[in-house]
Amino acid sequence: MRIGLYPGTFDPITLGHVDIIQRAMALVDRLVIGVAINRDKSPLFGLEDRVAMVQAECDQITTRTGGEIVVHPFENLLIDCARDVGAQVIVRGLRAVADFEYEFQMVGMNRALDASIETVFMMADARRQAIASKLVKEIARLGGDVSKFVTPPVAQALADRYRG
Repeated sequence: MRIGLYPGTFDPITLGHVDIIQRAMALVDRLVIGVAINRDKSPLFGLEDRVAMVQAECDQITTRTGGEIVVHPFENLLIDCARDVGAQVIVRGLRAVADFEYEFQMVGMNRALDASIETVFMMADARRQAIASKLVKEIARLGGDVSKFVTPPVAQALADRYRG
């Protein structure tokens, strides 16, 4: 069984993430979505909320397309998480050159830690290249319309968070 790991903080999950998840499903038999606990970041949504949002989006994808998606929170090294879930492949999305520079360094470190786990880069769909969770949160915080960037349940969660 080919198992892939798509890691991220998903704060919140965007249509860019959904696009990568859907496309990655064609490459693996099981896709594990690793929801990162990153103590260096201050996420808007807590881990339980982020996991619930990712799970809801993944349930929609598997209902439409089949396949197996598992949502897995993690706080350890990415390479250790990949080992923990049995992943042979780490899936990463790229939007711009700046993403590539960071990811290039990360791949080098991960290969030094475990050369048996490959990293696959997927270019963001042209319609989704500008989407970044950080920008989506800022638009929502300032009362803007985020419906082009996230699904309706995520847009509602953002509105609720910034209203309350």
